[in-house]
Amino acid sequence: MTFFFNRLIMKKTIVFTFFIFFYVNCFSQNIDINLLKDININRNKNLDKSFKFITNTATPLSFAIPLGVFATGLIRKEKELINKGYVTGASVILAASITTTLKYVINRKRPYLSYPEIDKQAKEGSPSFPSGHTTVAFAAATSLSLNFPKAYVIVPAYIWAGSVAYSRMHLGVHYPSDVLAGIVIGVGSSFLCYKAQNWFINKK
Repeated sequence: MTFFFNRLIMKKTIVFTFFIFFYVNCFSQNIDINLLKDININRNKNLDKSFKFITNTATPLSFAIPLGVFATGLIRKEKELINKGYVTGASVILAASITTTLKYVINRKRPYLSYPEIDKQAKEGSPSFPSGHTTVAFAAATSLSLNFPKAYVIVPAYIWAGSVAYSRMHLGVHYPSDVLAGIVIGVGSSFLCYKAQNWFINKK
């Protein structure tokens, strides 16, 4: 039952993400690239190093967060905390898997390849849509917020995730629609794993 539910949610997430991509390409490509140009070309270049640092925290922090929760649970011998570490890790892995699949199915070129005026400030090799950094950052931030619903957790978690998302456009490596899709996948994957955990606990 859980496997079927997971597949259903994943299918809906993929369909919705495809919808975002094709809507942007068919109707709003000009808006997409114009917004990116406003962010990238007119950026404060003095902030480039700061945003490079922020963008480089996405992957390590996204995996360090669940490991930290899990390790703390082991040290304290708290089963509930261990489970929260598992769920947070599962959220990040699920989100990253969906995003990686979509990247190579859709195979969208990076904006700086299509628009030479975009100033690329980060090294990237994979296709553009969706944003992987944004996906894992929002998956980690959302899962952490769901499992620890306190303002001192939620506010910094989403400030960090939002900064990662913005950094991808500031550095010229993603369209706004790439970032939007990453947010949807990251948040959706975390809610899925959180609900699946609650369903499993209630079935016991």
